[in-house]
Amino acid sequence: MPVLSKPIPPLYTVYILRSTVQHASLYIGSTPNPPRRLKQHNGEAKGGAARTSRRTLRPWEMVGLVSGFPGMVAALKFEWALNNPHVSLHIPTASRITISTQRKRNGQPKRPPRSVKSIISNVHLLLRVPSFARWPLKLHFFAPEVHRTWTGYCDTASEPLRKTIPVYTDFAPIQSAADESMSTEAPSPPSPYGIHALSLDYAPMKNYVEKTQSLYSFEREGACVICSETLAHGEGLYATCSNALCEGTGHISCWSRHLLGSNPGEDIIPISGCCPQCGGEVIWGDMMQEMSLRLRGQKEIDKLLKKPRKRKAPTTPASP
Repeated sequence: MPVLSKPIPPLYTVYILRSTVQHASLYIGSTPNPPRRLKQHNGEAKGGAARTSRRTLRPWEMVGLVSGFPGMVAALKFEWALNNPHVSLHIPTASRITISTQRKRNGQPKRPPRSVKSIISNVHLLLRVPSFARWPLKLHFFAPEVHRTWTGYCDTASEPLRKTIPVYTDFAPIQSAADESMSTEAPSPPSPYGIHALSLDYAPMKNYVEKTQSLYSFEREGACVICSETLAHGEGLYATCSNALCEGTGHISCWSRHLLGSNPGEDIIPISGCCPQCGGEVIWGDMMQEMSLRLRGQKEIDKLLKKPRKRKAPTTPASP
């Protein structure tokens, strides 16, 4: 059966689930759709894991997640390593934080009990190991106390996290009973927050995609912004600057060499750097996602750029 090439997904995450009834009960999973997955864990939709099906632990909440995985397989690798940091080969033995002291009946190391602090410390560790250190990952926290655990661990960690990993917080809004009683207006629908504010589609890339569609459709690639060689239309892998007013385009290999050269010591996968044409910052992961969408996701592009239909004005009946 042939392998179907797909674009880098708009969102794929590894999440931390916590019981609102017993905070010590935790679960780690992966999904491209956190709101839908949370409904499954809480029994509001079909699916979900057997370990989260106990009514005495429901409802569950997502207190944090890692996003930016280039696909399901990548997320599953990170999920497994985070679930099994005591045996994962992604973590060098000398660097392990979680150590197994017991054995299962089959002789394999038994997973030690975990806590929010142990999970957070292993997230920090996995973001530093060679297997994941250069991926375009992002951290999100949706519970203040979990974020405090993260910042506290960062202050004491033996090694710092690289600065190019963004950390976002989006907590539930706090509204006192006094504020509610003083309001005389009808309550407006609450703004989405937490996992419900995450974009599940390519909408944040719309302007970027519109720009590149115009550039490549009309064969306006021009010359490579790094090596100055003319870019023959349809005869190579090209990437374009993600900054709004810049159409700087170049060979993938040239972009890679340029971005690695602007960050001494980085010699595997680029992370970020400056565009040689506009001087603005470019993120390698963003450019790769746009390129994969352009080359493999025509259906997704058509859906993203589809113009909404104009509603017909109601016709007035003719007078007799």
